[in-house]
Amino acid sequence: MARRVHQPLEDQEFDFILSMTTGPVLAYFCGTWPKAVEACRAMDAVVAELAEEYGTRFTPVRTDITRCPGPTRRYGVTGAPTAVLIKDGGAVASQAGPMTLQEFRTFLDAHL
Repeated sequence: MARRVHQPLEDQEFDFILSMTTGPVLAYFCGTWPKAVEACRAMDAVVAELAEEYGTRFTPVRTDITRCPGPTRRYGVTGAPTAVLIKDGGAVASQAGPMTLQEFRTFLDAHL
């Protein structure tokens, strides 16, 4: 069964997901402008695979920069895609730009 990747539609929904999650959250910020679309779609596939592989070690949240400007500012996101690993509400690691499956594993393993 596929693990759910949350996709909040607004700031309050993003914050609600964080408040209801007990472990780390992997928020990956995406955009809908032409230069970001392809890279973000590639990240969708990578994060979906990692969500299956890592099970409950983190909660994946695909965050649209336009729909969720509050978290975008809060975590210092300036471009898409950007991955931010959040623990107890604070960012513990972030990486801007697209990542391969192996690069994402390395990122997660260093901080989970």
